[in-house]
Amino acid sequence: MRSEYCGALNASFIDQEVTLCGWVDRRRDHGGVIFIDLRDRDGIVQVVFDPDTKENFELADKVRGEYVLQVTGKVRARDAATVNSNMATGEIEVYGTALEILNEAETTPFPLSEHSSVGEDVRLKYRYLDLRRNEMQKSLQFRSKVTIAIRNYLDENGFLDIETPILTRATPEGARDYLVPSRTHENKFFALPQSPQLFKQLLMVSGFDRYYQIAKCFRDEDLRADRQPEFTQIDIETSFMDEEGIMGITEGMIKKLFNDLMSVDLGEFPRMDYATAIAKYGSDKPDMRIPLELVDVKDLMLEVDFKVFSGPAKDPKGRVTALKVPGGNDKLTRKQIDDYTKFVSIYGAKGLAYIKVNDKADLENGLQSPIVKFLPNDVRSAILDRLEADNGDLIFFGADKANIVTEALGALRCKLGEDLDLYTCEWAPLWVVDFPMFEEASDGSMQALHHPFTAPSCSPDELKANPATALSRAYDMVLNGTELGGGSVRIHNQNMQQAVFEILGISAEEQREKFGFLLDALKYGAPPHGGLAFGLDRLIMLMIGAASIRDVIAFPKTQSAACVMTDAPGAVDATQLKELHIRLRQKEQKEKPAEQ
Repeated sequence: MRSEYCGALNASFIDQEVTLCGWVDRRRDHGGVIFIDLRDRDGIVQVVFDPDTKENFELADKVRGEYVLQVTGKVRARDAATVNSNMATGEIEVYGTALEILNEAETTPFPLSEHSSVGEDVRLKYRYLDLRRNEMQKSLQFRSKVTIAIRNYLDENGFLDIETPILTRATPEGARDYLVPSRTHENKFFALPQSPQLFKQLLMVSGFDRYYQIAKCFRDEDLRADRQPEFTQIDIETSFMDEEGIMGITEGMIKKLFNDLMSVDLGEFPRMDYATAIAKYGSDKPDMRIPLELVDVKDLMLEVDFKVFSGPAKDPKGRVTALKVPGGNDKLTRKQIDDYTKFVSIYGAKGLAYIKVNDKADLENGLQSPIVKFLPNDVRSAILDRLEADNGDLIFFGADKANIVTEALGALRCKLGEDLDLYTCEWAPLWVVDFPMFEEASDGSMQALHHPFTAPSCSPDELKANPATALSRAYDMVLNGTELGGGSVRIHNQNMQQAVFEILGISAEEQREKFGFLLDALKYGAPPHGGLAFGLDRLIMLMIGAASIRDVIAFPKTQSAACVMTDAPGAVDATQLKELHIRLRQKEQKEKPAEQ
């Protein structure tokens, strides 16, 4: 029905006859000449109808926004005065010689050119209209190019694309599972996979030494801008390759994507251990574009007469840390400092102490802050020396439990970088390595920092002797403060796997019940293996500079995990529930008080 896409036309088509199909983006009547901007997935071109072709002109006069048209006409150059440099097709136009209205359209719920003025809920309700917008068209086209490039790269490196089940069993992987009741197995449930983790390990045992899959994953967790209940992973697993090999091949893939699709050279990816990332940047995914660092001053605050500082300083689980903002005195007003105090409270911080360095040589009068009076001169001098502070600098302090200070000042560091535009480069890739094997839960028990199949970098006996200090063979790829992907070398030895389960408090019975198939597989010659999973939606979001992964997914859910377009989740017919052996619990009605 068409010979060309609208957006493909340029000066090389002049004097050629073309047939186009698309939607009416805009219609204008200028003194007896009708101009129609015709839009398809490739772009927009101007079509002109004049009274010389009476039948087509009269038909063109009837069309309205979002009508679907087929147009035939001759491409001609625009007059120099009418060239539109803002359009890719702005040098030419199509003189219409034939027109057919393929379908009419009602007035849309919102003008597609004014999408930003309507709420996201409206855009998502009419997503099929929102997707017609040029930005969304380009976003999904770019996503398609990325997935094609990924498949080509992995295929060239010997990886096989193998699908794994969507209906599986529930296993503890950190988030809540989405459960699917079984009709044929009464009172039993499938679970939607949080990741293909166990299956890809079984594929390694099966001898498929290089596997990948662009896989759908499901997690029933609280949502935010970069999370969805269903999302897409680039899932990679390989045998007979250590962490250096896995990191090398996946780093090569990301570098090739950026180079081929964006002409961006990411360069070499530096390495940073987890402990350094937490200590200096307050995050295990530090944004290395921001030249601010956290500096611990816990030892300097042990004896000060200020319990806000001395308390956490004397607490083994406490942390007292400073963050210097060069030139911050002139950059930040008192109101902004108060706003940052409110900001860090989101992360549990009870306040945000600060010192303005007006004259570092005058320890008595050159430092401005409500807390200075609590700090002896030797402590003031030591703080300035350790932070290499200069006149005009502003120093923020965090003092509390270590996890609160780390999260609060780490987030503040990023917010300051954004608010003050402190970025030193456009792209800052990084590998974070040497993660702890376990972390302490609120009840004092141990839980896996990543997942229970991550291999430790020590023997089973060493692991059992010192689980709190054990490191894992895990690694995360970070770009601009965003975790692009994470992975690890896996446990391939049954004794090691059982040692990890034991530390996690998973009983032998529970091990057999939930992971028996994996434990059995490890007995039959499981090879050394490992892998990595990238968040595809998050990767695309970062590459195109979108504000949310909802802008790079065709049909996303809202932040309440609902689809307002299809009105899902929805009620289920009573007959279906009966087949699934499910009875809905009725809401309890409050008893009315007895009448007097």
